[in-house]
Amino acid sequence: MEEEIKAEFLKNGFSLDDEAEILNKCLTFCIQYSLSPSDLVSSWDVYSLNRGLQLTVQSSHMGAFLQQLQNERREDIVKKEPGLHFYSSDISMMLNDEYENTKEIILGTPTDKRKTSQSETIVSARKTNGSISTSRKHLETITPFGQRKSKFVVQFTLNENANGESMKIENDEENLNDDIIKRVQPIKRCSLQIISSQPEPGCRFMYDRTENKFNFLESRIKDHTTALVASGLHEEPTDPTVASQRSVFAVGMICCEEEGRLKEKPILLQSSVEHSGGQRVRLDLQNLDHFSVFPGQVVGVEGHNPSGHCLIASKIVDRIPLSASSTENLPPTKKQAMDQYLQSTSAVVAMPELSLIIAAGPFTTVDNLFFEPLAELLSYARRKQPQLIILLGPFIDSDHPEIKKGTVDRTFDEIFQDEILARLRDYVEYMGSAARVILVPSVRDASHDFVYPQPAFDIQSPDLEHQINSITNPGIFCANEVKVACCTVDVLKQLSAEEISRNPQGGSKQRMTTLANHILNQRSFYPLYPPAEGVPIDFSLAPEALQMSTAPDILILPSDLAHFVRVISLGERSEGEEVKCICVNPGRLSRGEGGGFFMELNYHGSCDSSSASVLRI
Repeated sequence: MEEEIKAEFLKNGFSLDDEAEILNKCLTFCIQYSLSPSDLVSSWDVYSLNRGLQLTVQSSHMGAFLQQLQNERREDIVKKEPGLHFYSSDISMMLNDEYENTKEIILGTPTDKRKTSQSETIVSARKTNGSISTSRKHLETITPFGQRKSKFVVQFTLNENANGESMKIENDEENLNDDIIKRVQPIKRCSLQIISSQPEPGCRFMYDRTENKFNFLESRIKDHTTALVASGLHEEPTDPTVASQRSVFAVGMICCEEEGRLKEKPILLQSSVEHSGGQRVRLDLQNLDHFSVFPGQVVGVEGHNPSGHCLIASKIVDRIPLSASSTENLPPTKKQAMDQYLQSTSAVVAMPELSLIIAAGPFTTVDNLFFEPLAELLSYARRKQPQLIILLGPFIDSDHPEIKKGTVDRTFDEIFQDEILARLRDYVEYMGSAARVILVPSVRDASHDFVYPQPAFDIQSPDLEHQINSITNPGIFCANEVKVACCTVDVLKQLSAEEISRNPQGGSKQRMTTLANHILNQRSFYPLYPPAEGVPIDFSLAPEALQMSTAPDILILPSDLAHFVRVISLGERSEGEEVKCICVNPGRLSRGEGGGFFMELNYHGSCDSSSASVLRI
């Protein structure tokens, strides 16, 4: 057939630059679109005339030519089924002729203003102050994201052999259809119980007072003191500011002596009002061979204070033993949710299993608002069929250039409804009632409250309320008896900037593990104080919402730092059982004008038997 294609090009007066490569690609196009050589060359003739190309066919134009063939295929489908609408990610279905096999089960889409533009081939763009503002994608636009070559390439794997159903994905640059994604067995609907529900949508914020900040910090110190004493491993703490030649045990919060980053020499320890009247004492760490501290960290310190001015530490206790109850000091509403969860799990005998896809925003590249990475992710999920997708904000990123410039022609809520929720509705309708999606907001979301802790999105979709849910930021939920905790504030990056540490000579430096351990050891989603610039903490909401009431099985901390997945040991319970947690940073789904990363995780009973992979979108 290649000879027929070549003859047809020559017949129409075209010459071929890289003959072998061009004929190979054209043969692929003919097979994919069921085109005859004459039809293909006719399409090329139209393409070259529209762009004023020479009579020499160059391989560099094949990508754009493929885009035109996709657009023509799209128009044909829209004419046949005007009630349907789809996104650029669905092109892979057309390439494989899957549309004909699936159109009978695709539900009709609710009528909205998007429907009126479905038959448009070219969507006009408006230039404002030299920048392009458009609400829909120009169908012939080729974006840097659309030209990426490394799709769904595994970047990192945890316990690769733990899951026998793990999918092998190869890097095949010539596979334009992403056939590397294989279908799996139909999914089973997972159970879902949201443990944290505060603050509620519509709550009042920006009303916190100095008293709220004081009470928040004081309660953290008192809670740690109570837990350390209750473990039976430590004595009742004393006042660290009082001179004493004997060794004492004190509990307090690490503080800076002056503004700026924490330095090893001028570290202060602020004890509770009950034990020291809230006074601070200088903390000397010279005798310690290893430590890791940051402002706001609550620690137990063993040492002596011979002069009354400096506490010389011999040991730092930065972890609360798991034998200490974590629910004693919870607010009534959160304690009730935890009790209900514990009662429901006590009767469960089956091994908990859960398949997840985890992705963190931004969900569109900086050069447009087409949300191509999100569309590609959902296209991947359609084939992979996870039980649960967790999407972490920002969704409508306030740092996006077009949002900053104010050149968009829709409100932020309209963009969220049109580009995010509409795609998710299509996804769950296509997948059926078993599919579930969790949304976690971010303080960078232009369409949501700028406060931390942050209420959940108020998603008003009664018909899909059991499939698309939103939780607070931070938040904890339980799916198939697997506890998952999420926080979209980049606390890892902020802790990294403020932490100082010393490692033993010859010891390993696992910085990401250390940073994640701080979150779990402090039992707080945001243990840093004072908070980093740009984090709008409301301390009137914090005591209940920021507390990590239970050790999660999976902790999701999206960050600008390098993506990772680690199994972290949290110690042993009183009965000798070792407790572990899978801590993950899925990375960002988009990075600049290109694609980023997301994570696929399969939980099988325990952390050690679970598997996870970080993939490039």
